[in-house]
Amino acid sequence: MIGTLINALTVLIGGTIGSFVGGRFPQRMQETIFAALGLFTLAIAISSGLVTKNPLIVLGSLLIGALIGEALNLEEKLERFGEWLRHLMVRGEGGSASRFVEGFVTASLVFCVGPLTIQGAIEDGLTGDFTKLAIKAMLDGFAALAFATTLGPGVLASILVILGFQGGISLLASLGSNIFTEPMITELTATGGVVLLSIAFRLLDIKQIRAANLLPALFVAPAAIALMDALGITYYL
Repeated sequence: MIGTLINALTVLIGGTIGSFVGGRFPQRMQETIFAALGLFTLAIAISSGLVTKNPLIVLGSLLIGALIGEALNLEEKLERFGEWLRHLMVRGEGGSASRFVEGFVTASLVFCVGPLTIQGAIEDGLTGDFTKLAIKAMLDGFAALAFATTLGPGVLASILVILGFQGGISLLASLGSNIFTEPMITELTATGGVVLLSIAFRLLDIKQIRAANLLPALFVAPAAIALMDALGITYYL
């Protein structure tokens, strides 16, 4: 859990600084920073998605995950949670309110969906090695600063999701060292990369995909590997 705590601290520092200085940045500078974040997220998403050893597992996980996510309407629930947090943390209506929720949802998804999140949290839980999470913490700190300059204090609320989701993976890994096999981590990373791609599209204003509704795919992918192992089905294509 040490890596997750460091991660939360860097997001707190970066998000706080960005919230204070954001209003001083010209609109064109904010737009360029946001575009840079989108491009970086796009690059990470593509590199992560290409690690798969069986694209059909990723595709099936995304389709099943999308059905589950849409049925549960996770995107709307996450937005409602963000709105509830906004009422606790800040005052304001209209544009500032919607910007807070957008900052919370976007930052939560970017910070919690990616190869460093999954692999780092598992290594932290299994062996206590939080090197990957320390690297992620530095990246997230700067990303939080950039996000907060345009989206405001909603970025800070994503700390709760980091602690819950990333910390939960570390805790789960520490409780059962045999839960996550290498193929599970590989396909989980690849599936997460595609989900991250949907976030990049949102950041670049290409298409507003309901990325949160794809999150169940992250649980479907390792479950599919476990089922294939139990049935003796070949994992590699």
